[in-house]
Amino acid sequence: MLTALSSGFLLGLSCALAPGPLLALLLAQTLRHGPREGCKVALAPLVTDAPIILVALALAAEAARVRAALAVLSLAGGLFVLYLAVEALRAPPLAAAREAARPGSWLKAVLVNLLNPHPWLFWMTVGAAMLARARTVSNWAVAGFLGMFYLLLVGSKLLLALGSARSRQFLSGRGYRRLLQAFAIMLAAFAVLLLREGLSRLSPTALPP
Repeated sequence: MLTALSSGFLLGLSCALAPGPLLALLLAQTLRHGPREGCKVALAPLVTDAPIILVALALAAEAARVRAALAVLSLAGGLFVLYLAVEALRAPPLAAAREAARPGSWLKAVLVNLLNPHPWLFWMTVGAAMLARARTVSNWAVAGFLGMFYLLLVGSKLLLALGSARSRQFLSGRGYRRLLQAFAIMLAAFAVLLLREGLSRLSPTALPP
């Protein structure tokens, strides 16, 4: 049980703080629309990861089929994240952003997480192994691992959203634009990586994950 809790703690924290499209979206939405929208992004894994876990575990043994599915996810995710990067570059001034209606943070975060192949890869490899190990101990160990993992994953992102919202109050004009441009570049970089990963997985010489 202690091993399951400590594993959930370390993996949840590392996944929460790892650079990626969801983290960049969280910071960008917080700066544009405030901490409430950033917190919506942070909570998205609680909804999207359940089907990811179920499907990933079911397909873990289907290496060739999984590779094709991950390729499609990577390409679709890359295009969507690229769209988010363009949207960040075209963001209105801070005053106008505060008045913008329906920022769509929840839907954007759900799509980003579902179309990002990395959660799928995590639950098909490390996550699947940890769940199998915890299951040999007890169902309580499985619950402990998942509970600790998501406590750190979501909790850390909520703290990041609230922390970045405090700095938002001190940003105006050029500083706000430059910061959003930096997040747009981050999103574009992740989009390129996802597209490249998808194309490489479509290659007939690509190795199975």
